[in-house]
Amino acid sequence: MALKIKPSMKINLRYLVIEASGKDAVEKVILDGIGTLGWAEATPSFLKIHNSEKLKDKVILSINRKSLDKIRACFELSKEKIVVKKVSGTIKGLS
Repeated sequence: MALKIKPSMKINLRYLVIEASGKDAVEKVILDGIGTLGWAEATPSFLKIHNSEKLKDKVILSINRKSLDKIRACFELSKEKIVVKKVSGTIKGLS
């Protein structure tokens, strides 16, 4: 019988739609802003990267809910032009 995780122990994710020049720019801004330990706490993972005329370089990023404010602060304080367009608790809510 497999052990189940209690709902209070589950990692709650938030999904961000970001307008940025690419994955490398987003990674660099996060690492410069909150460092390696902050990266480990936020556990960012890139879900989709769109590079087309219509979608204007949109990136969908999932992060830990507790690190949402730190990640947003990194994007605002960076010299790169990274804009958070939308934040949602589900991927379906981004559309």
